[in-house]
Amino acid sequence: MIYYKDINEIEKIRSSALLVSRTLAEIASLVKPGVSSLELDARAEEFIMDNKAKPGFKGYQGFPATICASKNNEVVHGIPTDEPLREGDIISIDCGVLKDGFYGDSAYTFAVGNISEEVQELLNTTKRCLSEGVNNVVDGNTIGDIGSNIEKVAKDRGYSIVKELVGHGIGKNLHEEPNVPNYGKSGKGIKLSKGLVIAVEPMLNIGSSAVCTSEDGWTVLTQDGSLSAHFEHTVAVGLDEPDILSDFEIIENEIKKIYG
Repeated sequence: MIYYKDINEIEKIRSSALLVSRTLAEIASLVKPGVSSLELDARAEEFIMDNKAKPGFKGYQGFPATICASKNNEVVHGIPTDEPLREGDIISIDCGVLKDGFYGDSAYTFAVGNISEEVQELLNTTKRCLSEGVNNVVDGNTIGDIGSNIEKVAKDRGYSIVKELVGHGIGKNLHEEPNVPNYGKSGKGIKLSKGLVIAVEPMLNIGSSAVCTSEDGWTVLTQDGSLSAHFEHTVAVGLDEPDILSDFEIIENEIKKIYG
């Protein structure tokens, strides 16, 4: 069943999504060589609790942490560890918040220090895919319009899309109907209507699209060991344009303070 939200409910989701963005911005200032993802996780949890909200992921279906920290060839759902980050790594930080009964969800892939042009292009393209997908979250379009636009950008630039993992509806539950694939055909799938709130989250690999799950039961990795990137926004269907409830600008402002 798809749950449509009224204006007040969407504003509560916006508040949660913006707190996720602020949490990711808080983490951005700490992402550097020598820092562990476990340290990032601790700061994220502290920041969320200080803002009178609850981590949305911790305890969800048994997940043990506040953030998903997925490094290099880890696609998503990485469990934070005490292993220090290294110069040239990339790390996707996915975070959720539960506040006033509603969830927010967003992810951003960070560069650790200096990365190669090839890896930067992967990040740029994945973020471009997200933008192209989100631009279609408009009343009267379909789920297929989102996925087909993401898929076109990825394929045009030679990247593969992880098909086993998809975006999702969000609201009082972290994961709601409908699924939001990062591939598809324009005009196909359910029609988007005002009141629907979804998480759009493309995952692109440099190599093969094939993935596997590690022995921890959570971390999804590329089968061929190639790098993967992941970006995610929480978005409400708009009448003329999408209503993006999360915010990358505050994250990127923090990154600019460090790297210029």
